[in-house]
Order: sequence, then C-alpha cells, then structure tokens
Amino acid sequence: MSSVLSEEVARFVRAAGPDPDDTLVEMHEFAEREGFPNVGPDVGSFLRLVARMTDAERVFEFGSGYGYSAYWFAQALPDDGEVVLTEVDEGELEMARDYMAEGGHDGVARYELGDALETVERYDGPFDVVLIDHQKERYPEAFEAIKPKVPVGGAVVADNAMRAGPLEFETLLAVLESGDDSERTELLSEANEMTRGVAEYLRTVRRDPDFETVVLPLGEGIALSYRVRE
Repeated sequence: MSSVLSEEVARFVRAAGPDPDDTLVEMHEFAEREGFPNVGPDVGSFLRLVARMTDAERVFEFGSGYGYSAYWFAQALPDDGEVVLTEVDEGELEMARDYMAEGGHDGVARYELGDALETVERYDGPFDVVLIDHQKERYPEAFEAIKPKVPVGGAVVADNAMRAGPLEFETLLAVLESGDDSERTELLSEANEMTRGVAEYLRTVRRDPDFETVVLPLGEGIALSYRVRE
C-alpha cells in the first residue's frame, strides 16, 4: 500500500500510533510479502478509534478482503457487537475467518460471501460505523444504500479517497475545487471510471446536509463522514 504522506511523515504517524497485536502484525507481513492491499496500521488504528469514539456496536464493511480492517474494528466492539464482512472472493473470506478466530474475534464477525450492495439489503440498521472499500466506481451507490441505516452520531469512512491504482489525483482536486458544473462535467468526461466514482462520492457526501465530512491524508486518503442529523 502506498501512502499520500511522505515516507518520513508516514513513519512518524506509525511510530506515534498504537502497536498492533501479533495477529495484525502477521496479517500485515502477509500483505507486504504477497503484495496484497490493506489499509495499513495507520488507517487501521484510526478505524478502531472511530469505532471507540462512536461507541460502536455494529459495523458494516463494503469489501473486507482478508479481514484486516475488520480485525481493527473488532477490537473496539463489545462482546455482543457485530462486524459484517463482505467479500466476493471465497478464499479471502476464509482467510478473514481464520485470522479473526486466531485473534479471538470470531464471535463478533459475520461473514458474507457475495456482492456487498446485495448483502446490505438483507441487513437492518443501525450500523454505527461503515467502511466503504470496494470498487471505487460503486462508492456513491454504497453511500446511498447505507445512509438510511446510519444513525445520528454514526460515521461512514471511505478508503482510497485520494489515491488508488489509476485514481487521477489531479483530476479529483480540480473537480473538488471547481465551482463550475460544466467544467466539472468536462473534467470527469475524460477521467477513468474509478476517478469518476470517487469524485462523485466526495461531492455527494460534502453536499449532504446530514453529514459533516473531512478527508484525512492517512494511507491512501480516507474520507470520514459523521452523521449530524436525520
């Protein structure tokens, strides 16, 4: 995983943050060895903090991979809490199950194989924290699907808000800074599908009066949207 921070600043953030437990270290070493994407310990510890600060009891993830972010969330949940992991790759979901069990968090985990947008329809709210970390072009759709299930005081976090694969940072910045609709339309018409999805997501959450949103330069950029009213 690349970081939007310089290597020196990223090292500082990691050094000042909490230490991951042995299972998280094992998971991160696997990711680095195999080139497997994860949010990294700086974002992971932030996710855990968001769960703690919202007194989260239930968490939903759009895209869970092998369970790295879910493991961080699980550490903040009560014994009767719930984190719903969604993943289209059966092998990755089985890895998540193994890691969660290894860390003693299997009791709060719900494993859902299949499309996250189809899975969320089967769950009633509320979800105190939501992580959106699947296909970037589907971020806006995920937000609309989960919004009715997030209570006041809950939070939606979107990963890869600034960088991810072919995400076009300069185009995103120009779209966000532009006050002209026709200019934004032209910029996005020439952008790739991933960039269009993230740009639409950021514009949607920023304009939504029910949420207050900030983007933090941790990992590859995370957008935190806190629900302030119904």
